[in-house]
Order: sequence, then structure tokens, then C-alpha cells
Amino acid sequence: MDGTAIPNTGALAGIRVIDLTRVLGGPYGTQVLGDHGADVIKVEPPGGDEVRDWGPPFRDGTASYFVGVNRNKRMMALDLTKPDGREVLLRLLEGADVLIHNFKSGSLEKWGIGYEQLLKARFPKLIYCHITGFGDDGPYGGLPGYDAAVQAMAGLMSINGSQESGPMRMGTPLVDLGMGLNCVIAILLALHHRHKTGEGQALDVSLYDSAVSLLHPQAANYLMSGKVPQLIGNAHPNISPYDCFRAGSKFIFLAVGNDRQFRKMCELMGAPQLIDDPRFADNAKRVENRAALRASLETLFANHDAVRLADTLARNGVPAGAVLDIGEVMTSEHTKHREMLLEEGTYRSTGIPIKMSKTKPRLRWAPRAFNVDGAAILREAGYSDSEIARLQDNGVSPKQRRKGGTE
Repeated sequence: MDGTAIPNTGALAGIRVIDLTRVLGGPYGTQVLGDHGADVIKVEPPGGDEVRDWGPPFRDGTASYFVGVNRNKRMMALDLTKPDGREVLLRLLEGADVLIHNFKSGSLEKWGIGYEQLLKARFPKLIYCHITGFGDDGPYGGLPGYDAAVQAMAGLMSINGSQESGPMRMGTPLVDLGMGLNCVIAILLALHHRHKTGEGQALDVSLYDSAVSLLHPQAANYLMSGKVPQLIGNAHPNISPYDCFRAGSKFIFLAVGNDRQFRKMCELMGAPQLIDDPRFADNAKRVENRAALRASLETLFANHDAVRLADTLARNGVPAGAVLDIGEVMTSEHTKHREMLLEEGTYRSTGIPIKMSKTKPRLRWAPRAFNVDGAAILREAGYSDSEIARLQDNGVSPKQRRKGGTE
């Protein structure tokens, strides 16, 4: 998959994105743009995106962490600390629609290429997306941010876990991934605005803001009641039964959202006494008496197979799911049917979740080697072969990764 001969059928075909992001949130967002046809040029520093080293596992020296969020991108390297590197970037921006980066606040300004400082006037149609930990301003403005630290500071850890476990980091980096999707949304909104007005604009997307926006329903509950939400494990603070229960050797999660579903579940389980119990007459009562309801349901589920039970409940209109491990999900027939497993040669990854009938997303090429497309991209930008050789030889666009960290 060399990225040169595969038809581009995506909705964003013709949009060029210069992607200076590293690690997770930004690369996840730009992968979504690439999945839907954008020409994403990932510009790595000479040391490469550090998550190339976040393993094991590795394949051909590159960690799965990098592979999982960097498909459908062309790869080049630039040393933006050097004037020649910045000049190359400005040349690339002449044909670009979007610049997205997650450098520390003030980095581009230090190099003389900040948005207000230079880019806004030179590229008035450019959509400039800056990702930060906490924003550029405010008491925490400019501070570095990683997913788990922001989970802690934004309250997410305080509502994840049980009284026994204490606060827990969410198992997936939800803040990074959510922030990446916010970047996609912001860029699409800005493209729509530009279509109407011809104007580009600056986008400010932070991990902290994204994390706070995910505090539902706990923030809404607090803002209405004044009561600080407490750790309640897998249970839902507003709905019952909405929790995880053991069923045989596995676990099942019930997501019963209304009285009709509760009655149906009781009928299927042969437990009409729960329907008639005044403690469980409606959702508010079930929330008040969740401990008693849980004890009754645990007894009912004890001798059932979780997978079969969940299937029976779901097919009869009661939202439920067996708790499966990642291996079971990746080998599931439904996962395969929904094309949520992408396989091309040695490349295997989760699929593209947004299906479109006319502008179909697709895998155009798998994550690529460091700077493998650099010479071709420079040639597209008007550089001669001798100029490209000079940029490679003086380290502005090195052929090999230079170990030792990133800006």
C-alpha cells in the first residue's frame, strides 16, 4: 500500500491537512480526517513521534500504539527549530487547508511562525487548530497535559471506581480520544464557515475543556442538587438496574432505562414478584433501593450463562451485554460484519466507525515509516532534487530518526 494508486472516495478528498501533532489525541483526530479522504501530511520532528517507541508490542521497530492512530497519512520529517525547516513548513502551508499542532503554548511564536504573528495574514484561508493541555490562558494556561493527569484534575477519576477501589483512571484514554474528536468537529465547522465566507480561523481545543465536557450526568446532577457525586462502581447514578452482575463464569451488564424494560426483564427471568414489589415500582424507587434490587438480581443470574442470557434479553428488547475481553471483541462475527476490523497484509487495526453511502471512507494505506514520503512531498512543494538532498543531509528533513526526544 504505497498511497499512490488507491482511489480516494472520502468526503474530505481535496482537503490538505498539515499535521504536526504527536502522541495520541491529535493523531487520532487526523486519522479520522484521513479515513474520510483528507490528504494528511504528518510532519514528525527529527526524533519522530515518541509513541513509535511506546511498546511492546512492536512490528518492524514501530509500536502498536503508533500504528493504531496513524493510518491514511503521508509521513515526512522536519526540524522546525531550524530556519530552513520553518521555511519548508511555510511552503507546505501554501497549498494547505488546515494546520494542526500540539506544541507547547508559545513554541510557534518563539520560532516566528505564530498564528497572530504571521500565519493569519499570510494564509487568510488557513484553519489553524492548536491543541493544548489546559488552553493558552487561565490559571493553568500553558501547562503541559497528559490524559491521566487531566482525568484527575477534571474530576473524571473521582467518579470512576468504587468505594473499595478508590478513584480509578479510565481504562482507555478517553480524554485524549474525545479531544481528538473535538478537533475533527472544530475543523469541519471551520471548513463550513470558510465555505460560506472564505475566511480561515484559529481553533483552541484543550484536553481540560474536553474532559469537563464529558462529565455527564454527574456535573448536571451536582449543578442541580449541590451534592458532590460519589464513587459507585459500575452503577449509574440516575438509573437502576444499570450495573454489572455476575452470571455464571462471566459478567453481564444490564442497561435498563425504563419501566417497560424492567417488567420485560422480570418476565423473562421468571420473577414476577419483582414487578409487584413496591420498592421497585419505578426508576426513582429502584435507584433508592438499588442494594436490595441488586441482591435479588444476583440470585436470579447466578446459574445463567452470561453470553446466552445477554443475547436473550437483548433480542427481547432489554438492553444487556455480556462483558467480553478484547480478544473476543476482535474475533466477533459482528465486529467483522460491521467492518470494525481492518486487515491489509500485516496491518490489523480497528475499523472506521462512520459509514457513508456516497462518500465511502476506506483504508488507503497503513501507517508508514519515518519520513518515507518526505522527498515526494518536498518535490510536490517545488523543491529540486539537489535542494531535497541538501535538506536531508543537513538534518532539516533527516532520512533516519534522531533519537533523543522532541520539543
